[in-house]
Amino acid sequence: MNPVEKGHKQVNGIQMYYEIYGSGKPLVLIHGGGGSILFDYKEIISRFENKFQLIGIDLQNHGMTDHRDIPETFEQDADDVAALLKELNIEKASFWGFSNGGSTVMQLAHRHPKIIDKLIVASAFYKKNGMMDGFFESMIDVTLESMPEPLKINFLNLNPDFSKLENMFDKDSKRMETFEDWDEKILTSIKAPTLFISGDKDIIKPEHVVEMWRLLEGSQLMILPATHGSYMMADFGGNVDENLIDFTANEVERFLNQ
Repeated sequence: MNPVEKGHKQVNGIQMYYEIYGSGKPLVLIHGGGGSILFDYKEIISRFENKFQLIGIDLQNHGMTDHRDIPETFEQDADDVAALLKELNIEKASFWGFSNGGSTVMQLAHRHPKIIDKLIVASAFYKKNGMMDGFFESMIDVTLESMPEPLKINFLNLNPDFSKLENMFDKDSKRMETFEDWDEKILTSIKAPTLFISGDKDIIKPEHVVEMWRLLEGSQLMILPATHGSYMMADFGGNVDENLIDFTANEVERFLNQ
């Protein structure tokens, strides 16, 4: 897996990092909270780089993109992604967002509909009651110690500056702590063909993913026997379920080529 292009672009006051793999129809990959391009999408890139032009983006405070001293919001992340694609001269693309990245791509489709071809929303939520019981209560006094070790190691490998890790953790935690339910109109405004994916043992309740699927007329739904993201990436124990990820990749490819 070698990117055909990688680098930074000046976007909305920060240097945003991106990597491009392969060629073909553009598919933009948006990581989750605490993640980065390859942490979340290494398995997918290895399966898709001969089939699509993959554009991986590190969001503000994450990976190799600059940090900001403003609160993180899904709206800001969506606007950053749209602005970066403009810098890369990509007028329209499909988007795959995982976890917080899934919420970001829903905001992107709501705020920048013209640049959306298709959407894959993986393990994302739009209302607090969609998360497993106790999730938001646990965010109130969360500390860096509770952050999964693989995420810390990944961040420090890309960015050997502990204060940036603290900043990212603080911004990510605060976004969850202060999250307010979205109006249903944000979802019902989405006109792009959309595929919702989640695991039956995910941190998002399956019922919530069904609720989002019902709000989007004509959307598709896939609930897999999986934990948070284990259908598309290694779990936090480093285990990779090749067959399950192959299945996810095949279904996503079929959806994108419909």
